[in-house]
Amino acid sequence: MYYHLTTFGCQMNKHDSERIRGVLEENGWSAAAAPELADLLVFNTCAVRKSAESRLLGRLGEAGRLKKERPGRLVALGGCFAQSRQEKIFTEVPFLDVAFGPRNIAELPALLEAAVSGPAAAYSFEDHPFPSADLPARRQGRHRAWVQVMTGCTNFCSYCIVPSVRGPERSRPETEITAEVKKLVDEGVIEVTLLGQNINAYGLDLEPSGRREDFAGLLARLNGIDGLERIRFTTSHPKDLSNRLIDAIRDLPSVCEHLHLPAQSGSTHILERMKRCYSREEYLALVNRLYGAVPGLSLTTDLIVGFPGEREEDFYRTTTLVESCRFDGAFTFVFSARPGTEAAGLPGKVPEKAIKRRIRELVKLTQRLAEENNRQLVGRQLQVLVEGAGRRGSQLRGRTRTNKIINFSGSAKAGDLVDVTVVSATSATLKGQQVAS
Repeated sequence: MYYHLTTFGCQMNKHDSERIRGVLEENGWSAAAAPELADLLVFNTCAVRKSAESRLLGRLGEAGRLKKERPGRLVALGGCFAQSRQEKIFTEVPFLDVAFGPRNIAELPALLEAAVSGPAAAYSFEDHPFPSADLPARRQGRHRAWVQVMTGCTNFCSYCIVPSVRGPERSRPETEITAEVKKLVDEGVIEVTLLGQNINAYGLDLEPSGRREDFAGLLARLNGIDGLERIRFTTSHPKDLSNRLIDAIRDLPSVCEHLHLPAQSGSTHILERMKRCYSREEYLALVNRLYGAVPGLSLTTDLIVGFPGEREEDFYRTTTLVESCRFDGAFTFVFSARPGTEAAGLPGKVPEKAIKRRIRELVKLTQRLAEENNRQLVGRQLQVLVEGAGRRGSQLRGRTRTNKIINFSGSAKAGDLVDVTVVSATSATLKGQQVAS
């Protein structure tokens, strides 16, 4: 039995896909090299932006064709898009056999059996706090791993559907997380990325019996694990980024000097409509504290263009915030109205022509700043975790502690930590030469 898995969306979805692979392969399935070779087509979906849905619809068209060619082939839809539609998805995708939410991965084998044996489609969208934490995983790399430390979100930003499809914030016990990371290190992992929709709020939902761990405390405990060289985490909400966490980034040797801190807008007027719970001034003050406390810190962000009610002066404030923060990278998005969110019904739709111009200007600005930042690294030696072969066969590819991709000449192997001298830079990548040991 062969399956083919297609993943859309964020790192949390990619982590969920590792669990989907693990569950399937524990139950006798093997990965197929291409969809047409598979007996089961699985799509792990995203509902955060319309672009992800558009890509999904294109792939579902192909799945429908393959299903028609071989009616016995199964099609399964998981993830946030499936959760947002629930049973309606079978009307929208009539050839679908199985649907499941992000909290129902463990049930996938049983759902597939039910789909094969019964005439009706099989589905599960029940709420389970940590359905994937203890499931088997099939990682695609040996030396880096994702670790889910919490799930869900209770911020209810007006544009975001995550609370509806992922549920409320729930933190895993520190003992479980520590045990998982220790096991990963024993298997050869030297870098972990801790995942949570609002990871700075880790521990706030736990019962206050005894000493309740916060995220800075969790980082301190993981920092003490022998053999764990690097710790990353995402995503951080500015309103929950404490001074203790800033100190942890500065003081803990294995915590990398990179922070993804979504701003979304530089206008307090728009941030209020977004229900982000901070102002432009508060965000800038936080960034100043971070740069002052953590030498060499790399900041990246998310920015939305065309939110309902965004005026020219609001967009101007976004560009000036970007210039002040000098981000090393930014994910720039056009506002996408999500059904069921408050923002979908807000007045003040921005004209398409204005949106296209603003996104072009913002992308150009963020790329210019990123290239200027990267060029300042030319001539410096940086520690690099080797990931494998680079774009050119003779080169290697790796990642710095600040999460910058570097292609370099050298003789290391995947999983090695090496020193590399930066020789040139673009907005997206660095180029370097390995330092002789």
